Amino acid sequence: MSIEDIPQHDRPREKLRARGAAALKDHELLAILLGKGTTRIDVMTLAQNLVQAVDARGLNLKVEDLEHLEGMGAVKAMIVIAAIEFARRRIKPGGLKITTPADILPLIRHFADRKQEHFLCITINGANEVINVRVVSIGLLDRTPVHPREVFADAITDRASGIILAHNHPEGGVEPSAADADVTRRIKQAGEIVGIHLLDHIIFNPTTYFSFLDEAKL
Repeated sequence: MSIEDIPQHDRPREKLRARGAAALKDHELLAILLGKGTTRIDVMTLAQNLVQAVDARGLNLKVEDLEHLEGMGAVKAMIVIAAIEFARRRIKPGGLKITTPADILPLIRHFADRKQEHFLCITINGANEVINVRVVSIGLLDRTPVHPREVFADAITDRASGIILAHNHPEGGVEPSAADADVTRRIKQAGEIVGIHLLDHIIFNPTTYFSFLDEAKL
């Protein structure tokens, strides 16, 4: 849907003014940063494409990761990178100390309203502080198996001592399925081999969450 197809009151800028930034979805926030698209790609489409790039790289995002996207270019890429760095300096997700499963929710809750299941890996250092948050895969777990190598590739690069897995349930409750339990078991076993411990696996939706650690299922 292009910006012209959206009712005036529901466009990103108008929505932010009327309801506050928290009411906007990720791509709507990015659309405000981008300002406009090009003659070939609408700003809303560009913003949605940009969300995928941001999800994949997390806090390691660089200008060169974005400027090749159609409709971006170096200037818009730098605007996005600057905004992320400004927020990082104020909010400091890197270095956030995790003491309970709920501590991780502020870093991942914006994935709760995604229409597809997003499987996330949060890397943790030896002091139980967050290093990075990345999207490992998108899709249903029973149709898009998560392979341990995809989970641990970036964790090894981060020199993490542990990881927390998380994924949203777009529909229904947060009780783990048999596929959820199997993925947790396989990744825990792989982590024991490479020396990176699986600390928890969290399933969440917009209102609640399930922790494998809290429920003694890890």
